[in-house]
Amino acid sequence: MPCSGAERAAAVYVDEEPRSTGLFDPEKAIFAPHAHKEPYHVGSGAGHPLVTWPGGLATAFHWRKVKGMERPISERLFSEAQAHIPGGVSSPVRAFKAVGGTPPFLVRGEGAYVWDADGNRYVDYVLSWGPLILGHAHPEVIRRVKEVAEQGLTFGAPHPLEAELAKAVKRAYPQVELVRFVNSGTEATMSALRLARGYTGRKYVVKFRGNYHGHADGLLVEAGSGALTLGVPSSAGVPEEYASLTLVLEYNDPEGLRELLRTRGEEIAAIIFEPVVGNAGVLIPTEEFLKALHQAREYGILLIADEVMTGFRLAFGGATERLGLKPDLITLGKILGGGLPAAAYGGRREIMEKVAPLGPVYQAGTLSGNPLAMAAGLATLEILERNPGYYGYLETLGARLEAGLKEVLSQKGLPHTVNRLGSMITVFFTEGPVATFQEARRTDTELFKRFFHGLLDRGVYWPPSNFEAAFLSVAHKEEDVALTLEALEKAL
Repeated sequence: MPCSGAERAAAVYVDEEPRSTGLFDPEKAIFAPHAHKEPYHVGSGAGHPLVTWPGGLATAFHWRKVKGMERPISERLFSEAQAHIPGGVSSPVRAFKAVGGTPPFLVRGEGAYVWDADGNRYVDYVLSWGPLILGHAHPEVIRRVKEVAEQGLTFGAPHPLEAELAKAVKRAYPQVELVRFVNSGTEATMSALRLARGYTGRKYVVKFRGNYHGHADGLLVEAGSGALTLGVPSSAGVPEEYASLTLVLEYNDPEGLRELLRTRGEEIAAIIFEPVVGNAGVLIPTEEFLKALHQAREYGILLIADEVMTGFRLAFGGATERLGLKPDLITLGKILGGGLPAAAYGGRREIMEKVAPLGPVYQAGTLSGNPLAMAAGLATLEILERNPGYYGYLETLGARLEAGLKEVLSQKGLPHTVNRLGSMITVFFTEGPVATFQEARRTDTELFKRFFHGLLDRGVYWPPSNFEAAFLSVAHKEEDVALTLEALEKAL
C-alpha cells in the first residue's frame, strides 16, 4: 500500500539482499561513499525506491515504517569523529548542542532533499546554511564545476572566471564598482572593517546585538546593560582591549542609534549590520531603523551591509535591492559560491582602491578566487539572472509555509511568532512581535527541541537551533511544504 507523504519521509531504506559493493555494511556500520568514483542514484521503480550503484548494480528497497528514523550509522560516525575533531564537527551548530541528540551524517543531496549515511531521506530547510538557493547538486552547477576541475583545481594566479563573477556581482549590485573575492564570510567582513578603518582613519566600529558577522575577534562581542556598552567578548581568547573597539547597540532601536551618532559619530569608522538578521532567527528591520542607519553618512561613517546570508536570496540584488538600501560597502558569501567556499566585499571605487595592491590596506588569500568556486558561483548567479521569476516563486512558497506553520501551531494552542521575509523563515515559540534579539531570546527553547526532533524523525531537516534561519530553495515544491506541515501536526 502506498505511504502517505509523512510516512514515506519517516521510513528507512531496507536492503533485503546483502550487497557486495562495500559501500554500506550494516554489521560494521560503515558508509564509504569514496569507494566508487560515481555517486549512486535514487529513483523509483515498481513502487519502491531504486538505488542504482556504479557498474550497473541496482537494488530495490522497500519502505519500512519505523518509530522515528533510526540512525545507527550516524551515531557510530559521530562517536568516531569526536575522537579526532573537537566536538566531532567543523562548525559548532552541527553538533546539535542546542537540541540534543546525534546529528545525521549527510552523504548525498539532490534538489530539496538530503540523505544520511543510514539511507534516511529528509526535506532540507538548512541548505548548507543558505548557499543552495537552487537546491542540491543542480545539474548546470555540477557540470560547470566539473569542466573547470578537469583543467586544474587552483593556480594561485589570476583566472578569467574571477572577472566574470565580479561582473555578475556588479549587475546585481549596481552601486558596487569594485569587488574583491575571499574564501568566507568572516574574511569578507573582517576585510571590510579593516578597509573602513583604513579609509576613514577612525578606530571604532558599531554592530548590533544578535547580528553575526563571522568569527573575527572584533566582531565576537555582545551588549551589556543599557543602550550602549563597550564590547564585551563573547568568546574566550578575545582580549577585552580589542573588543572594546566595537560598540554594540540593540537592533531595531533607531533612537539608540541616533543618540550614539550625536555623541560619538565623529569617532566611528563604520556601522556593520545584517539588513535582515538570520543568525538570531529572522529579524526584519523597521523603516525607522533603516532611516537612522542612513543618517550615519552625515558623520562620515561608512555603512557596511553584511549580505553574506541575504545576498542573491531576497532578490537578485539581495536585501539592498529589496529594502532600498544605500550602503558604502557590501559583504557577500554563501550563494555567491554556489555551494563552494567563496565570499566577497565590494563598494565604491574610491573606497575599494585603498585595498592592496592599489592602496595601503592589506588583504590576501591563497585560495581566494579559486576557479572551482568561481565556476560554481558564476553558474548559480547566471541561472538566477536568467530566471527572475524564481524570487516570486520563493515568495509564494514561503508564504504557504508561513501560513501553514501558523495554522498548525494555533490549532495546537502553542505560543508562536513566525518571522519570514522571502525564503528566510523562523518559528519563535513566544508571543510576538519579535523584532530584537532581546525579544528573540524569549522563545521557549524546550518547545523548539520538540518541534525540531518531531520534524527530524519524520523526514524534515530544520536548522538545529532556534536562532538560525530556515531556507527554501527553488527545488522545494508544494508537496514538500505539505509533507512538512503534516509531519509537524503529528510531531506536536
